[in-house]
Order: sequence, then structure tokens, then C-alpha cells
Amino acid sequence: MVPPSSLLGFALASLALIVIPGPSVLFVIGRSLSLGRAGGLLSVLGNALGMLPLVAAVALGIGAVVAQSVVVFTIIKFAGAAYLVYLGVQAIRHRRHSAVTHEAVPLRRSRLRILSEGFVVGLTNPKSLVFFVAVLPQFVDYSAGSIPVQLMALGLVFLALALVCDSVWALAAGTARTWFARSPKRVERLGATGGVMMIGLGGVLALTGNKH
Repeated sequence: MVPPSSLLGFALASLALIVIPGPSVLFVIGRSLSLGRAGGLLSVLGNALGMLPLVAAVALGIGAVVAQSVVVFTIIKFAGAAYLVYLGVQAIRHRRHSAVTHEAVPLRRSRLRILSEGFVVGLTNPKSLVFFVAVLPQFVDYSAGSIPVQLMALGLVFLALALVCDSVWALAAGTARTWFARSPKRVERLGATGGVMMIGLGGVLALTGNKH
């Protein structure tokens, strides 16, 4: 297993990265503004679950191959960017419906859909894959053996920390939405703002991080 000192060092390094607002935070805030606290938290959970296959891929050595492949990396990057833009457009299109039903409890099917949408975003985030490939191996004790198990353990630590921190952002943004919900027009604007944030995030993801 991972030595306690390495585990603590990785946790601190991950926390330092996670608390700085980045793509995941912007995605969560955008979803929370559009869907409310419940939708934001479901998006956080889905995003974390979507990163699980990436952690497993790195633990099995597949992640490094994908990260080094220009074609595969580019496909994943643009697929993720396009999906974020799609979610943003949907949020803008349905902003009026969101304003009318902001206090309604989502149906089970809609909750599953929100969760699955977050999963796809987490799965198609190439920046997460690159982070796992570049950082996880640095905290592995190769003399202890069981390298895949150590990599998986480190990845789970990162996901747990991200889950907690992103949930705080989701609750904060969702609370702000609830406060603005006193006016349907404000909720409508917030839903549109969340959509614009996701579209912008998709654009940034598509235009940055090119492989050379």
C-alpha cells in the first residue's frame, strides 16, 4: 500500500489543486445555477464517478498510452468540449422551465439523467487524465510493489477530496440560486448564466491543452 507520508503529501498536493477554481468548479457552479443544489450535487457525484474509469486506466497503464496519443487525446478533448457546449445550450433553452419549477422535486429519471451527464463530463475530461498520468506515479513507493493498487488508492483519495470540495461549491451556488429564486426572472437569468458558463468552459477546453 501507499506509505502514509506519500499519501499525506499527495492529499495536500491534490487539495491545493482542487481548491483553486478550475474546469470542474466552473462546471459544478454552472450546473448548480441552472439546476439548483440537488442538480449541482448530482453533477458533482456524476463527475467523480466519471473520473473513476480514468483512474483505473492509469492504474492499469492504459492512461499513459492514451495521454501520449495525439489522435485519441484530441478526440476525447473535443468530445468533452462538445458535450459541455450541448449542456450549456440545453440550460439556456430550458431556462424558463427551470424558473417555473425551481422548487419542484426532480423525478427519479431526471436525477439519473443529471448523474449520467456529470459522468460523461468527468469521463471526457482530458485534463483529469493528464493530471493522473503525470502526478499519481510520483507518489508511488515502487519498492513496496502492488503498483496498480497504489495508483488506484491515490486516485480514490483525489476523487474523495474533489467530491467534498466540489460539493461545497455546488451548495454555495445552489444556495445563491435559491435566494435569487424569489424572482422567476432572476432564476431564468441564472439558468442562462449557468449555460453560458458551460459553453465558455467547453470552448476553453477545446482551444487549450493541445498535444504536440
